Amino acid sequence: MSTLLDNLNWRYATKKYDAAKKISATDLNTIKEAIRLSASSYGLQPYKVVIVENPEIREQLKEVAYGQTQITDSSHLFVFATDVNVGDSAVNDYINNISETRGVPADALAGFGDMMKGMIAGLPSDAKNTWTAKQTYIALGNLLSAAAELKIDATPMEGFNAAEFNKILGFDKLGLNASVIATVGYRHGEDDTQHYKKVRKSHEELFITI
Repeated sequence: MSTLLDNLNWRYATKKYDAAKKISATDLNTIKEAIRLSASSYGLQPYKVVIVENPEIREQLKEVAYGQTQITDSSHLFVFATDVNVGDSAVNDYINNISETRGVPADALAGFGDMMKGMIAGLPSDAKNTWTAKQTYIALGNLLSAAAELKIDATPMEGFNAAEFNKILGFDKLGLNASVIATVGYRHGEDDTQHYKKVRKSHEELFITI
């Protein structure tokens, strides 16, 4: 646990990346697996994670992300995109996955499936979008922790035009909506932010024990 805390103290929201340094395929797969294993409501994972490597596309995305150089200089760009039309089909796929993975007859899971369908159907559109977006932030947290364990830098980012991201990445045609993004790679020696002391609330300010 001490190593985990040391690594979380080491990480910071990197402002300037070394564009010459790339993440190895092994480390990239570790980060992807950490994201895949993320918790989500019911385990449904109502989102996709798009990894953008193409430099031309990343240049376009930078233009609609306020010119932030992390978009183009990092090794990889992760875009978490929620399923706009999450509903019965997604639940059916999930139930089939449970059935196959655990060797449980799908009929035995019908009640669980119906409960999920009822919950989702009962959500107004705005509430549904908020719910699915929350799930992507849980996955983002796993990305940040996994990257820190690997001593890979990462920057969670909300400063981008989601509608323009959707157009550039073709999300509109896929029924997806960009929720949050993260860049990963290696800090540049000229990034002064890496030398700043981490500022967080104290235990006394943050925690309440009842």
